Amino acid sequence: MLTNHFKRALQEKRPQIGLWLGLCSSYSAELLAGAGFDWLLIDGEHAPNNVQTVLGQLQAIAPYPSHPVVRPPWNDAVMIKQLLDVGAQTLLIPMIQNAGQARDAVRATRYPPHGIRGVGSALARASRWNRVPNYLQLADEEMCVLVQIETREAVKNLDAILQVEGVDGVFIGPADLSADMGFAGNPQHPEVQRTIDDAIARISAAGKAPGILMADRALAQRYLASGALFVAVGVDTTLLARAAGSLASEFKQGGAETPSSGVY
Repeated sequence: MLTNHFKRALQEKRPQIGLWLGLCSSYSAELLAGAGFDWLLIDGEHAPNNVQTVLGQLQAIAPYPSHPVVRPPWNDAVMIKQLLDVGAQTLLIPMIQNAGQARDAVRATRYPPHGIRGVGSALARASRWNRVPNYLQLADEEMCVLVQIETREAVKNLDAILQVEGVDGVFIGPADLSADMGFAGNPQHPEVQRTIDDAIARISAAGKAPGILMADRALAQRYLASGALFVAVGVDTTLLARAAGSLASEFKQGGAETPSSGVY
């Protein structure tokens, strides 16, 4: 019940293929949990999720092999505490700019004396309401902290971020990174691609797991070949919107087909 198999896979350098969840629905989360993805990202940054909706999706995914990864809206210790208590073990922390922020993220996932996570396991699904033996002593080791770099400043500070103990992986945000570099909506720009390739190499060399979201299949395969270990290859909202638009356009002139995007 406690073992974080996703974290073990990253440590063993086994690539993990994921899908982004933005529909905020436990029903669709369960549907997708049976599709065969290694991990599913429950997004609290850009999707209208809250602790309660995240909880429902964690419960829906739990019987399936897919591992839930939760992205909070910000690197906030209070929000992180709540997400951990409802059962999240792997967090993707957005907009990490430097090593200090990465250390704050790690500390928020650890109980004292190694961190600042509040001790409330008797009320928490994470410990199965204190039915997991020695949860307080074992929980820290099973936490997986993934930090997201998505600006030029973060790339500049990447080597220092990689030195932070407790950071298991570094996720490259291609949409925000390309925008910050002056190429909004164009993560395929050669300069952005060089930056991403260099970041993946540096993350791998430091012994951490590189990750990225990329719906362009050729690019996703290239990132995997270059060493990325956790790669999200699609987004549920986009899959639904495109499939619906495509179906409508087959039968009705002017159907609202969603234009393709290089990231999502």
